[in-house]
Amino acid sequence: MPSTKLRFLLFATAITVASCSPEKKAQQAFKYAKYQKVISYYKGVLARQPNNPKANYFVAESYRLSNRIKDAEPFYAKAKGRGTKKDSVGLYYAKALQANGKYEEAKKELDNLAASTEDEKLKDRVGKELKGLDYLTNLTSKKDYYRVKNLDALNTPFAEYAPAYSNSELYFASSRTNARIYEASGTPFTDLYQVDTKGANVDIATLKTLPSNINLQNVNTGCITFTPDGKLMIFARGNSGKRKGGSDVDLFLSRFRNGQWSDPVPINVNQPNSWESTPALSPDGRTLYFSSNRKGGYGGLDLYSAQMDSRGRFGKVKNLGPDINTGGDELFPYVAENSKLYFSSDGHPGYGMLDLFVVNRANGKNVIENLGPTMNSTGDDFGMFLFKPDRGFFTSNRENGKGDDDIYTFVNDDPNLRVVNYYLQGVTYALRKDSTREILPDTKISLLGSDGDVMQDFTTGNDGKFLFRVYADEYYFLLGERDGYLVKRQTYTTHGKSVPLESLKELVTNITLDTVLILDKKAKNLTFVLKNIYFAYNKADINPEAAHELDKLVQLLNDNPEIKIEMGSHTDSVASDAYNIELSQRRAESTVNYLIRKGI
Repeated sequence: MPSTKLRFLLFATAITVASCSPEKKAQQAFKYAKYQKVISYYKGVLARQPNNPKANYFVAESYRLSNRIKDAEPFYAKAKGRGTKKDSVGLYYAKALQANGKYEEAKKELDNLAASTEDEKLKDRVGKELKGLDYLTNLTSKKDYYRVKNLDALNTPFAEYAPAYSNSELYFASSRTNARIYEASGTPFTDLYQVDTKGANVDIATLKTLPSNINLQNVNTGCITFTPDGKLMIFARGNSGKRKGGSDVDLFLSRFRNGQWSDPVPINVNQPNSWESTPALSPDGRTLYFSSNRKGGYGGLDLYSAQMDSRGRFGKVKNLGPDINTGGDELFPYVAENSKLYFSSDGHPGYGMLDLFVVNRANGKNVIENLGPTMNSTGDDFGMFLFKPDRGFFTSNRENGKGDDDIYTFVNDDPNLRVVNYYLQGVTYALRKDSTREILPDTKISLLGSDGDVMQDFTTGNDGKFLFRVYADEYYFLLGERDGYLVKRQTYTTHGKSVPLESLKELVTNITLDTVLILDKKAKNLTFVLKNIYFAYNKADINPEAAHELDKLVQLLNDNPEIKIEMGSHTDSVASDAYNIELSQRRAESTVNYLIRKGI
């Protein structure tokens, strides 16, 4: 069954245009991602020449690129020969076999490819695919506590996908009422819908489409997310078929004002030559997660984050990195109330197509976990949303559904499920002349990981307070910035402050930790106290203890590049005055050179 999420997953593929007019039209259709036309033409060729490698290749590729890789299997099997790409055929044939649950056959194809290819990058991916198949054996034997159920009241033979819950209403995308056909998949265009619901109990009588300024004719609209108050939404729109490769998919923002949604405007994370889709806002509404095929990623689709300011503009677009992103596709991110990131991928070890994964934190590292054989299938499983810590919605086109993509509900019956949310709250202060504290408002506070990367930003109000979501047993930096004050960097750790899960009775426990951050006003002749920097007897070399102390000065100067410092050095009274002056000079120069080597 074709999955409607492909409307937000299309790529252009380079081809050589044939001289024959009907074939030229077919390859033009391929270039512009009109895959159903390509399939129709080349199946006509195969009716006469069943073993034609080129025709099999283009049918297989069209099925794969329109997210029907299961259907591509028999065509990839015959696509080996002149006019095809041997290595990519081998890889995608194995992926098609895996999507159809033929794991042993997939492993055999991957072993053959690993032995024959000279492409080191491909060989590395094949190795990961083989490890993934081994991983499935252990995963399938592991007990999970999920129960899933088709949301029969909502689903139709058409596509329903990407559920999002806001203010007792369920929003989703569907192709149920569109008559116009999207040529990439041969299925109708999609619109956004909403329906009243109490948890997973939908009131189908309240079902309606979103307004016409949100849903446009002959354009796919889908994948929606909201701020916590439900007054701002971001959604994906595009793949009209007017631009090749479906590169016209962008993210749009609309605000709820005076009882209606404002006309959507594209947001500033969009790039003209890439597509952006599957948005998700964090529980506090301050961070946007999305998927993109922009340059600089790890292959296919990658997940990114961006910080939203008070005006709804986004900055600091950041790739989520190689722990999460792979050479395959990562999309449909979702951040739960406990700040765990869920997403779908066909690059991490899974059952064949898109699987659902969760990112767990352990000792400051990301650990990616497949949600297992109940939540996942050999079909596409994606678009997860939790309306309670132990239950929610997701999308699947698994067997025995109602048609295309269906929305499912799930419950996690794990008796040991406990959710602990750790928060770090603090207050920013400045020191008065009498050394008493005064609250410092309008201060930008950043939470940095132990690697120095910014994780979250916060701007304090008149009360000087800030709040961050943190994790157990990790090290952080707090960075405070305000005009007229020196940038302040301060360490913080949650080590030794976590609560044993076995001691908790409730499903959800919130723990708030406290700290303060004191900024120094810029002024002349400020004194910064460093421990004495000692040298070995009669030496001018910087030893490890001195380097550790100087690194603090390096950080201070990097954070505050406008600071000018004066540095001196001295010796003991042993030896002559002339020798000691020369030794002092060498020690001072050694210190200065160390700072220069560190970039000062």
